[in-house]
Amino acid sequence: MSRINLHPQPIPAASGPLLAQIGQAFGATPNMFRAVSNSPAALQSMWSAFGALGKGTLGARLGEQIAVAIANANRCEYCLAAHTVLGQNAGATAAEMAAAQVGRSDDPRTAAALAFVLKVVAQRAQVDDADVAGLRAAGFDDGQIVEIMAHVALNLFTNYINVALDVPVDFPRVALQ
Repeated sequence: MSRINLHPQPIPAASGPLLAQIGQAFGATPNMFRAVSNSPAALQSMWSAFGALGKGTLGARLGEQIAVAIANANRCEYCLAAHTVLGQNAGATAAEMAAAQVGRSDDPRTAAALAFVLKVVAQRAQVDDADVAGLRAAGFDDGQIVEIMAHVALNLFTNYINVALDVPVDFPRVALQ
């Protein structure tokens, strides 16, 4: 059971229009957004970040592979389930999403990004010149490297919300590895 109210009454006025957008985008309002709607500022931040990164240059598939790797590392069952569905909707196979959970990919570029984000998470961003050079060697430019870091930040935010507040998973469950 969630540690905070998933159905605040009344819904904070500034959260209402955002929840309507989210519900339209997903066909229903996922529990994570219901939880975050308790704070209109946090909901705006989260939804805006998803929108901005969705328009980035990395592509939805890689963004979702990054998300499942970080979710698995942080033991966030909610994000693992949600981003596995979203990754498959973006064209990744179930096997590719399962591999991404543990930082693996047959695609060298994807593998480099996953290894980098897992190191960033595990070492709290204490990476070195060689780590960034590895991304460049895999074909990422400086803008994409910053975008990868933005994905890390957003996924840490969502993982921490879901784990700390024990948000109930409302997507098909995926086993942590």
